[in-house]
Amino acid sequence: MSGRVIVVAGPTATGKTRLGIELARRCGGEIVSADSMQVYRGMDIGTAKATPAERAEAVHHMLDIAEPWEDYSVSRYVREASAVCDRLLAEGKTPILVGGTGLYIDSLLAGREFSGRQEGDEALRRALGEEYDRLGGETMREQLRAFDPERAAKLHPGDKRRIVRAIEVYRLTGKTISQHDAETRALPPRYDSLRLVLNYADRAALYARIDARVDEMFRAGLFEEVERLLAAGLSPACTAMQAIGYKETALALSGVISREEAAVQIKQNSRRYAKRQLTWFGRDALAHRITWAAAPDPDAAIKQIAPLLST
Repeated sequence: MSGRVIVVAGPTATGKTRLGIELARRCGGEIVSADSMQVYRGMDIGTAKATPAERAEAVHHMLDIAEPWEDYSVSRYVREASAVCDRLLAEGKTPILVGGTGLYIDSLLAGREFSGRQEGDEALRRALGEEYDRLGGETMREQLRAFDPERAAKLHPGDKRRIVRAIEVYRLTGKTISQHDAETRALPPRYDSLRLVLNYADRAALYARIDARVDEMFRAGLFEEVERLLAAGLSPACTAMQAIGYKETALALSGVISREEAAVQIKQNSRRYAKRQLTWFGRDALAHRITWAAAPDPDAAIKQIAPLLST
């Protein structure tokens, strides 16, 4: 597929949405969200989803495409987002991939293919999860080590989701996740891309922006949003409700913690998540880095990368 995808990535609260919109307006592009939680309908405030006013400035795709009780996967994202990108490129438009879910971004750009067996088996995953709970993480990691020592060495015994997934993939496909990843890396990327990674010069500025965003979420009605989801029958244990902001708020609504404690926990967990995002995007040696002094400045960023946009 000819053409180029522009990626705007980075930790939470670094101004990705605003810069993406400005790029879309100036490059004749449309936004393709790359956020694993913004796919869910009714989860707007806690995911910092683009507002109706922002969506009026540029066309947005991959928002509100799944119900919150669904277990949305990276394989489904790649399938659906690649269809959007291919259509935009065929129309002569530039896909502007905006988000902080590194696995989604990398898998889409690489053109990673997922067969039905690789996508997973719900019954097997549930059985393996129950086995993990019964035997413990160390025992399950040793099972994984027997056929995939490379992946086992990278995983902590407490990382239930990844240990279960690695065993599941091997039982379904006969291939280890390490082998699958190596085969994927050997393939040429599906899309040519200009990758921009946003951050702040001072880590304290990032944390301050995160704290301010959380405060604004509460003012905007995060508690009311979570109340509506729970009242509609959404289980607090479902995947979508494990997102930062939703899990803590649900605990507060059930009386397990106070609202003040929920706010503190959301800020702490958001900062930890931002650190993981920094680590993920920091591995991309080809990314162009845009560093804010104190606050996002989309105009200055576009001037900075203007030569890259014209190539």
